[in-house]
Amino acid sequence: MNFPAHRVMALAIASAFAFGSAAHAAAPARAENAYLSQEDAAARSARVSNVDYVLDFTLTGKESFAGTTTATFDLKDTDAALTLDLNKATVKSVTVNGKKVDARYNDWFITIAPQDLAKGRNTVTVAYERLHSTNGEGLHRMVDPVDGRVYTYSHFEPAAAHQMFAVFDQPDLKATYSVTVSAPSDWTVVTTTRETAVADAGASKRWTFKTTKKLSPYNFSLHAGPYKVWEDNSARYPMRLFARQSVASQVTPEDWFRYTKAGLVFFEDYFGIPYQFEKYDQLLVPDFLYGAMENAGAVTFAEAGFMYKAAMTAEQKQRLAAVIMHEMAHQWFGDLVTMKWWNGLWLNESFASFMGTLATAEATEFKDAWQSFYQTGKGAAYVQDQKVTTHPIEVPVPSSANAFDNIDAITYSKGASTLKQLRHLLGEETFRKGVHNYLVKYQWRNATLQDFIGSLGEAAGRDLGGWTKEWLYQPGVNTIEASYTCNGGKIGNFSLAQSAPSKELPTLREQRVQVASFKLDGGKLSLLKNEAVTYKGAKTAVPALNGSACPDLVYPNYQDWGFVKVQLDKRSFETARASLAKVEDPLLRSMLWQSLWDGVRDAKLPLDEFIKVALNNAPQEQDYTLLGDVLGKVVASKQYLDAMNLNNAYSRQTGKALEDMAWNGVVAHKGNDNFQRRWFGAYLNLASSGEALNRLAGLLDGKTPGEGLQIDQDQRWAIIGRLNRYNHAGAAALVEAEKARDKSDTGQGAAVAALASRPDPKAKAEWLGTIEDLKTKLPFSRVRTAMHTIYPAEQAKLSEQTAAKRLASLPALDKAAGPVYMRSYATSMIPASCTPQSVQRLQRAADSMKDLSAFTRRSLLDTLQEDQRCVAIKKAMGAPKS
Repeated sequence: MNFPAHRVMALAIASAFAFGSAAHAAAPARAENAYLSQEDAAARSARVSNVDYVLDFTLTGKESFAGTTTATFDLKDTDAALTLDLNKATVKSVTVNGKKVDARYNDWFITIAPQDLAKGRNTVTVAYERLHSTNGEGLHRMVDPVDGRVYTYSHFEPAAAHQMFAVFDQPDLKATYSVTVSAPSDWTVVTTTRETAVADAGASKRWTFKTTKKLSPYNFSLHAGPYKVWEDNSARYPMRLFARQSVASQVTPEDWFRYTKAGLVFFEDYFGIPYQFEKYDQLLVPDFLYGAMENAGAVTFAEAGFMYKAAMTAEQKQRLAAVIMHEMAHQWFGDLVTMKWWNGLWLNESFASFMGTLATAEATEFKDAWQSFYQTGKGAAYVQDQKVTTHPIEVPVPSSANAFDNIDAITYSKGASTLKQLRHLLGEETFRKGVHNYLVKYQWRNATLQDFIGSLGEAAGRDLGGWTKEWLYQPGVNTIEASYTCNGGKIGNFSLAQSAPSKELPTLREQRVQVASFKLDGGKLSLLKNEAVTYKGAKTAVPALNGSACPDLVYPNYQDWGFVKVQLDKRSFETARASLAKVEDPLLRSMLWQSLWDGVRDAKLPLDEFIKVALNNAPQEQDYTLLGDVLGKVVASKQYLDAMNLNNAYSRQTGKALEDMAWNGVVAHKGNDNFQRRWFGAYLNLASSGEALNRLAGLLDGKTPGEGLQIDQDQRWAIIGRLNRYNHAGAAALVEAEKARDKSDTGQGAAVAALASRPDPKAKAEWLGTIEDLKTKLPFSRVRTAMHTIYPAEQAKLSEQTAAKRLASLPALDKAAGPVYMRSYATSMIPASCTPQSVQRLQRAADSMKDLSAFTRRSLLDTLQEDQRCVAIKKAMGAPKS
């Protein structure tokens, strides 16, 4: 991993700082560490402008590569030294304005002395070699386990371009990039622009590319390897799709090209600005840290999220369309116009989430995209915003080390929800006009939140300062509840009551919602009245509803305009609980399910009562998108029961009832592949009884009738993983047999997941040792898999064996490892066992471990709160069920 083992040690060793003589080098121009502070970045961009890079790379497929960076730029003054970022390279030479110089290098950045610089135009050339990255950042290298082919790709967000070349690695120093690459002759090289020449050079080829337009470093990219290439020239811009040769059969390029083509048409029309990068390449890459990345003209996607060994389900196709649209929105909002510093990263992601959902709903077959957004992204944002570690949408980012500290559902989905709300508040066309004006005004430049809000406010003719303060700079989610009286069958005194989440988070917000009332009528819930209301403050009267018929249910955020938690009044809550199947509108039905689930999480509705509702209503659900959400809540309910470690008649009977419900769903939907696979996915996640595990084993070996199910390779691994997790007879041998059958990268990862999850103390100890060995030879993608599978909820006793030790070692590990490692470790390996003792242990750690990195500290506090929640949910169930 590309992080210093210890910075103090590096500072003490003079030879680590220079490849030439360090005796006459200038004093450090900034803090001696691996990251760039906002203050230092601002100081550098105040001096440097008009940057152009000429980049030359030699790629061989071996573990290291060679490069030469020539950076040409204007310098305002020579009053101080200047730094150029380059991470953990072997620097061969530095030439400044035609003269070789001895420049100070500390493994993180090169310091160029003032006397070697000139006021005005400067040229700095750095020749170097570097190991390829293996953790998903920089220029990542992967050897395909199937055929031995080597693939490389780059990933630079938030600030990892300097893990590949010497660069001013900050978003507000945009530059052009002229690229040449020598690579093996059977490789294809991809970057922001198309190649202008490819020349044979013996066993290699020399690729030359057209100079790019101005981009922030993190938006530039380079990818190379013997990729399979598909092309489609039916759109206004040429489209290409790339994947490893060994997995090419899992790709359906026609789906990719169809959604890409539709998105380009939609966004050009919506923004009123043509796509700027001349071609649209998309690459499926292995070991990817995130879902996808919006590199200008060359978008990367995680293989694991978009490849399947069977035909895609409707859900999988919708996810593909949504992510394509999200990354495409960034080509305008993020690439064309870019935030000035990392505190603006949320706006990039929020806007892309909003526009990606809008495009999916309006330009593809997935017209229920906003319902999917509510169930997934927005639901996660509500959960995140109720945590003790909630934060404003816009937060300070003191250093590049903190850029991803608060990248979460608030950044993506709460931000997107506020933009959706603002669109309702201002009007759709006014909002679109403001966005267009912003993109035109700041194209090829950097901008701030104030610039964006100013463009919207100008289009609307109103000051959005108050809205901005309420929504973007104050954390927390408010709750609204309908308040009314019923006399003589008519509503009186109808109002909306708004409350803040706590005394510490007192903000009440302005928001426009729809308030709808419903009546049970002939076996269904019928809409009586729907009224659009802009509310603010603690109480807002809604006189338009006075005098209308008394309802059985009132929902004060109908059709999901607002970002707000809904507290159903008592009568509405009982109607929702008893009559879910009678609600015809799937989005409303989804929101009522969420209200019931909120009741569970808030320890107001006993979990066993929710499970009864699910057992009665889930089998009747005919909306495919909503069924996925409901079954997700069912699986989460089972996880709570497992975490509680009840191990009694109730838990066994309930587990069996949930298994039976899921398997009956599989049988009932024979011939309907989408629904059947959805129910089977739930069954896989619920199966724990001997009967269910035997059935899975029978499906695997073909001895159990499959009810029309086609068990593909991914499902085979899922079954094997489940059997190993519960130590089913012969399960361990199945892993080795399947590894021999499936040598693919995903197969090897699935084997790690299965083996790490086995309830075997010796195996746990070995896997824990591998996870915590920062020098392990196991690829980081496998280490991450082990982290997330080693201690499933029902294995609390095994987790407890090392819990105290893991918690005690957290501060030392946090210091020794880097952010990429800790973002996985801290969210999966901090021990919690849903007991008062576990809560107390976490509380002691939270009280004493105040010096953890921001992300790890936050993860510790989140784990504590969720453990407290689990204990409260258990208590709300009353006496242990017998």
